Amino acid sequence: MNQRALLIVLLTTILAGCGREAIREQPDGPPDERFDPAMIERPEPRPEPRSAYGNHSPYEVLGRTYRVMNHGGGYHERGIASWYGKRFHGRPTSSGEPYDMYKLTAAHRTLPLPTWVEVTRVDTGKSIIVRVNDRGPFHPDRIIDLSWAAASELGMTELGTAPVEVRAITFDEDGTTPRPARVPVFVQVGAFSEHQRAQSVARDLERAGIGPIHTERARTPAGRIWRVRLGPVEQAGDAIGLVNRVAELGLGPARYVYP
Repeated sequence: MNQRALLIVLLTTILAGCGREAIREQPDGPPDERFDPAMIERPEPRPEPRSAYGNHSPYEVLGRTYRVMNHGGGYHERGIASWYGKRFHGRPTSSGEPYDMYKLTAAHRTLPLPTWVEVTRVDTGKSIIVRVNDRGPFHPDRIIDLSWAAASELGMTELGTAPVEVRAITFDEDGTTPRPARVPVFVQVGAFSEHQRAQSVARDLERAGIGPIHTERARTPAGRIWRVRLGPVEQAGDAIGLVNRVAELGLGPARYVYP
């Protein structure tokens, strides 16, 4: 390997770690000055070539090894989002671009840089589109690190973290129409050991005009059960609405189930 190639590999590896771990001891937070959220620009997703930096694979951070995906098509994950702000403002991201906390961007451990994703806060149904151009978060309990602007749009800057659903955006062959990858979700109202109880719950849902309703039998280590589910639905907001309506009927806490 010649010296230029070696330098590129070393630089890519360093940027893959974002350089953020080296300054994590410094305080972070929102902008010092007042900023009108209405000034946040909402970018138009577009197909882009892979960044020359930040896509080196595998790479290692804090003793763990990560492998960058070949493409983001079909990527869908639910988990916890965090955000980062002024501590990193102006510093290089893993892609080599300067981090701008006023732009709708994000960091992800394994998606190719750049990748456009739709981020939905599952407890409110609020969705935004961000451009992944950085690596992180390297906290094991989080799946995406949002810019301050993105966190502000989702109303999570005060909370620090929030439950989210992240879907990669793909494009039509002509490269003009962004399409978030959609994965259907069911809302499970309950799992019952007695068939009659499952039927009673299904009737309550039907009388309330909630559906479509599915009652299915399944075997578990504990024995035979009957599940009562609603759906499928593709929009997070619709699923949240179903969960809320089930709660209003007093049928207990419903949960999301993916096929």
